[in-house]
Amino acid sequence: MAKVNKSETVPAEMRDRFDEIVKITNEFCGKYLNKEYAQLIRFATAALCRKRPSPLVSGEAKTWACGITHAMGMVNFLSDKSQKPHIQSSELCQKFGVSVSSGQAKSKIVRDALKMSQFDPNWCLPSKLESNPLAWMITVNGFIMDARSAPREVQEIAYQKGLIPYIPNDENK
Repeated sequence: MAKVNKSETVPAEMRDRFDEIVKITNEFCGKYLNKEYAQLIRFATAALCRKRPSPLVSGEAKTWACGITHAMGMVNFLSDKSQKPHIQSSELCQKFGVSVSSGQAKSKIVRDALKMSQFDPNWCLPSKLESNPLAWMITVNGFIMDARSAPREVQEIAYQKGLIPYIPNDENK
């Protein structure tokens, strides 16, 4: 799985659109989610702004804000009641003032454009990376294994190649 460039850098012509959407998502995250979600949503919004052509050029900002938040929530199981924070998809859309069908449609565009999926290590909340099984799967000599159970030298190589998010039990993670 290719690593995603997590940056808030956007082309000059997309700066106003980025700011407009992020203002809405930051406010939403401040009320209902957390700083981790806000950061990942900003990264996703910036990544969408860098797409050629960007899907964000048309449509209402609040609908895109809802769709991007919904997409991030799908990756991180936001609608699962055992998760904190958690919010149902219909409630999320309602709080953005967007119909469920519009919010989910934009979410699908976002997930397709950014190649997102559930448990996607690239879009996983940092606090959930340790328990995300996909973040740790590597192939060694043709066998899939959990890097957390590999010898330290294998972990170091996997980390250097960008295959795992950090070296387990490393104090500098």
